[in-house]
Amino acid sequence: MKFKSAVFAIVIGFTTLWAPPANAVEKPVIESFKYTPNEIDLTAADTKVNIELIVSHPSGISNMSVIATLSNSRNDSYVTYLTRIDTPVNLSLSKVTFKGSIVIPRDVITDVYNFTIGAIKNNPAAGYQFEADQFIEGPNSKLVGGEFGLQVRSGGDLNLKYDTFVGPTYDTTSETIYEDSKKYNSSVVPIWKVGETFVPGKYYELRVPTLSLGVTSSTPLTCASDGKELKLLKVGLCAFVVSTTKTKDYLAKQSSQTVMIASARTKPVLIMDKIANQTSRDLPKAIEIFRVFSESEGYVIPKNATPSVCISTGFFVRILSGGTCTITYQTSENASFLASDLFSVSFEISRDPQTITFSPTSTADIASKNLTLTASASGGGAVTYTTSSTDNCTVSGSTLNLIKAGNCIVTASQAGTATLAPISASTTIVLTGKEAAPKPVVAKKTITCIKGKTTKKVTGTNPKCPAGYKLKK
Repeated sequence: MKFKSAVFAIVIGFTTLWAPPANAVEKPVIESFKYTPNEIDLTAADTKVNIELIVSHPSGISNMSVIATLSNSRNDSYVTYLTRIDTPVNLSLSKVTFKGSIVIPRDVITDVYNFTIGAIKNNPAAGYQFEADQFIEGPNSKLVGGEFGLQVRSGGDLNLKYDTFVGPTYDTTSETIYEDSKKYNSSVVPIWKVGETFVPGKYYELRVPTLSLGVTSSTPLTCASDGKELKLLKVGLCAFVVSTTKTKDYLAKQSSQTVMIASARTKPVLIMDKIANQTSRDLPKAIEIFRVFSESEGYVIPKNATPSVCISTGFFVRILSGGTCTITYQTSENASFLASDLFSVSFEISRDPQTITFSPTSTADIASKNLTLTASASGGGAVTYTTSSTDNCTVSGSTLNLIKAGNCIVTASQAGTATLAPISASTTIVLTGKEAAPKPVVAKKTITCIKGKTTKKVTGTNPKCPAGYKLKK
C-alpha cells in the first residue's frame, strides 16, 4: 500500500513507525539575490549588470532557468534569463545557483529600476510542487527614495522623480501624511497679512535632508522673496512657488501657491483702571478688581508680578502681605492681532507701624575688645545688627567687635511681617583708647650641632644644642 507524503502509517506487527519528512510542504526559498554593479551610467563604456540567484529546497529545484524582469516607476521593463549553473543538471540538488546578466540599453530613461523574479518551483518528486515567494530586496544605497534597486544614470544624472518635500500643511484638500505630525499638521496655518513673513520650512516637510526649500515670487510688489522666505508687503494677490532645485539625483519639484494678502495685524489697546490702596488688616483677604476687555481675545486675565505680596485669580486679587502689589495685562498674538503692549497696575498695602528700642552706650574703650548689643521691636520680631564703620568696628550676631578709636555707627533692624512694617534705628558709639603695642618680633636663627659624626640643626630665637651635642663652628 502506498501512502502520500502527508499520511502517517503504522506497520502492524513491527515497532517501526514511518512519517513523512518535516519539509513535505515547504516552498522553495530564495536564499539570496545579488546584482553588480547596483549603479550604472549610460555614458560609460559598460552597462552590463551581472545577476546571481540562489534558491533552495530539500527535494531540489525543477527550473532550468528563471526570468528576471527589470522595471521602473514608469512601467518600462527589460527581461533576461538566469540559468542554473550545476553541470550536469541535478534536479535533486537542494541548493541551486542561477546566473545571468543584462545589458542596459543606452536609450533607456534614467531612473531607479527594480528586479522581479519569475516562478521558481521545487522538484515534483517530492509529491507536491510549490512556487517560491517573491523576494524582498534589501537596501543598497543611502539615497532617499532610491535605497532599493538599480540606479541608472546618464552623465551622473539620475533624474529621480521623487517627492522631495510634501505640503503645504494649510492645504485642506490634501490627505498628506507627515512624518513629524507634531510639527506639520493641518492646524499649522500662515498669517496672510501685510508685515508678516512666510517661511516655507514651517509648512512644507522636507523629505531629503541634503536639499533645501526655496521660494520665489511672481508678484514682488505684493510679496517679495530673498530665495529663502517671503515678505508680505501690501494688500493683494501673492503668487509664489516653493521648490527644491534639480540635482544629480533628483528632478526639480515645485509647489505653486496663490493667496490673498490682507491688511496688517494691529496691537489691541487695553484700558486700565485704578485699584485703591489697602491696609494689612485681616490678611489674607481677597478684593474684586476691574475687568479688562480686548477685541482680540475678550476678557484678559491678569498675571502676577509680585506673588509674595498678592496673587491674582480671575477678577480678584488675593492679598497676602503688606507692600506693593503689581499685576500685569497682555494679550497674545493670533491670526488677526499682534500681542498687546504689557500694561501694569500697582497699589499699596500699608502695614501697621512698629517701634524699636536701641540705646547702647555712647562711648566704649577699645581695650574691652567687644560690646554686646541689645535692642527690641514692638512687634516682637528678631532684631539684626549692622555697621557701616568697618574700619573701626565689626558685627558678629549681637556682638560689636571694637577695633580702633573713632566713630562706630551701628544700625538695629527688624524686617517686619506681613502686617507689620519694617523698622530700624541707628546710633553712633565713640570708641576711645589706644591699641595695645604690638609685641616685638624676635628673629629666629638656626645653629648646627654635632655629636661624633652626627649633625643636627636647631632653630629658635635662642637655640641651644641638645645634651651630648656641641656647637659646630
